[in-house]
Amino acid sequence: MVKSTFAAFADRLSAQGLSQASFTQFTPNRIKIELLSGLTVALALVPEAVAFAFVAHVHPLVGLYAAFIVGLVTALIGGRPGMISGATGALAVVMVSLVSTHGVEYLFATVVLMGILQLAAGIFRFGKFIRLVPHPVMLGFVNGLAIVIFMAQLTQFKVPGTAEASGHGLSGGEWMSGWPLILMLGLVALTMLIIWALPKVTKIIPAPLAGIGIVAAVVIGFGLDVPRVGDLASIQGGLPPFHIPSVPMTWETLQIILPYAVILAAIGLIESLLTLNLVGEITGKRGGASQECVAQGAANVITGFFGGMGGCAMIGQSMINVKSGGRTRLAGISAALFLLAFILVGSSLIEQIPLAALVGVMFMVVIGTFAWNSLRIMTRIPLMDAAVIVLVTVVTVFYDLATAVVVGVIVSALAYAWSNARRIHVIERDSVRTPGAHVYEIEGPLFFGSTDAFAELFHPETDPDVVIVDFMRSRVVDQSALQAIEDLARRYEAQGKTLQLRHLSRDCHRLLSKAGQLMIDSDDDPDYALAVDYSVRTGAFGGGH
Repeated sequence: MVKSTFAAFADRLSAQGLSQASFTQFTPNRIKIELLSGLTVALALVPEAVAFAFVAHVHPLVGLYAAFIVGLVTALIGGRPGMISGATGALAVVMVSLVSTHGVEYLFATVVLMGILQLAAGIFRFGKFIRLVPHPVMLGFVNGLAIVIFMAQLTQFKVPGTAEASGHGLSGGEWMSGWPLILMLGLVALTMLIIWALPKVTKIIPAPLAGIGIVAAVVIGFGLDVPRVGDLASIQGGLPPFHIPSVPMTWETLQIILPYAVILAAIGLIESLLTLNLVGEITGKRGGASQECVAQGAANVITGFFGGMGGCAMIGQSMINVKSGGRTRLAGISAALFLLAFILVGSSLIEQIPLAALVGVMFMVVIGTFAWNSLRIMTRIPLMDAAVIVLVTVVTVFYDLATAVVVGVIVSALAYAWSNARRIHVIERDSVRTPGAHVYEIEGPLFFGSTDAFAELFHPETDPDVVIVDFMRSRVVDQSALQAIEDLARRYEAQGKTLQLRHLSRDCHRLLSKAGQLMIDSDDDPDYALAVDYSVRTGAFGGGH
């Protein structure tokens, strides 16, 4: 009894990446790599969190608190060690209208409800449905997100202007030109060169951290006049305070926040689960989708009560972490704690870091994230797959990630249905065992998309008196297929001819009414379940037959 209990506990630890083997891997060298990777991620999180807070029209600390809390909670209990979560632009753009219309308190309430919905998705294991995302959609997702990350960095090539006066950082100023632009581009290129070349020399410290450190030292040492983190906003603050959203607990409030919460929860889970799959491909690990849903939900519930704007997985920072060597929960935990330390005691130092160094890091993330092989295989894959890649990429860039993924999945599903609908055909022959009978051997799946083509295969008016339809090489998939078989039975009945159905599954025997009386049992009947709902099984199917 004790042994089995211990084994069950060990299994739970192993499932969460906390087994004894996980602890023994924390050698001094591994701890150093994880901590340095976390520091690199934390440095890259600061301008991202501040920029996304500006996008959502909230105070920069609201974004920083979200990055800290969401990052810490998901690092502790998330489904994939190595993933980084925080405030993201995909969520920020949805929050703008809510904050502008109803204020930030409604945002906090929405984030709490968003987290509850994500918790429910994890508890009911909805995360497994991420398996339905086809590979072309994944390629379009990473390509679109890489472009979005690249475009987000372009705002750093603006000088302080009208936006600075309005409190929106650098995003609304004039574009750089002349020597400031040359200097900025030079520092970005230097950062990228260091990140590319350093691993060829040594791997003592993560290359992105070295790039940030060296470029920052050059800028500070020579007193170069370039945009720095402090030009975005001050990141100095205290511990996030516990705060119950100041909104009336009424039905009207729920009507306001529920639509936003549903959209935010969907976007957050889709981006998180796709990032989970992407990190899993790099690290060679699978699973954890439902656990990640629970982690994201718990993180957002807590964030909403501590003045944060909510968040989800961040593919850019996750790539920085993975490429810097971060493989365990320690990297994500340390990134969150470093970020908190920046807010509490290190703001004056962090605000001196040049934005060019962070832009250079993100540009390298873009290069590493974009699926360059998708360009090479575009002419060698089916035309529809190539179209889906392009479609998802474009929708991600010009609209949002969740819509792009949904559109990609729907288009892929319709293309698959159309392809299968064209596969159904028939082989006609005279029966050997039943003289005078005509046999139709059906090949290809029978489902909603192929029912019309199925009906056109038969000629009740000219067929002999006995007709046999053999489904050995076919499969009856759904209710539409069952209805097509019923309709075929009625057509032959109207002609006063005998129809026999062979090699249908037991499900068909139970669910068909009129045509069920025409089936011939055989030892080699197939055994498969039909994709029909409960109402069909309880007799609602058949239109009264």
